[in-house]
Amino acid sequence: MKRLLVFALLSALPVAGGMAVARPLSPPASMSPYQPATLRRHYEQAAADKQAGENFYNLLRDYQGQDALVLGYKGAAEAIKARDASMLNKLTYVQQAAKSFEQAVALNPSNAEIRFLRFSVESNLPPFLGMSKHVEEDKTFLLNAALQHPNSGLDAEAFQTVRGFLVSRKHVSEEEAQRLAQVKM
Repeated sequence: MKRLLVFALLSALPVAGGMAVARPLSPPASMSPYQPATLRRHYEQAAADKQAGENFYNLLRDYQGQDALVLGYKGAAEAIKARDASMLNKLTYVQQAAKSFEQAVALNPSNAEIRFLRFSVESNLPPFLGMSKHVEEDKTFLLNAALQHPNSGLDAEAFQTVRGFLVSRKHVSEEEAQRLAQVKM
């Protein structure tokens, strides 16, 4: 019975040169750990919890693809790793994050979610590091994008996150906050 089962499984595999070739099983695209909603959950959890931050970093550490949004989240994961790292390693992780953000923005400069990720990291870095070069640029970009919602390039969930962050962290004036509050989802 076992031989029959093995034969049935092998006969279903592609054959190269008469030999069965094992194919790694990969989950359907909808199950990818790199879906935006999945990455957002990881990011939210990682921002609040050290172990979740480690898990988020481990998920993205070896990502080598060219999806701009995933690279943006990789930068965020590296920045969170810096938050939790020893004093000797903090700067290394921040530099890795900056490189990932640079690559992500270069691939898709008009993606508001990527700009938000970079902004949320850079706006929290100590000024003496000199690594907050894009804060004003990204803040202006995000404010303009959010005011154009639903034509902002952000889905409803990302829009709420961006608007909430800009307002709650007082990155916008009172007048700008009122204008954002009037934007319909």
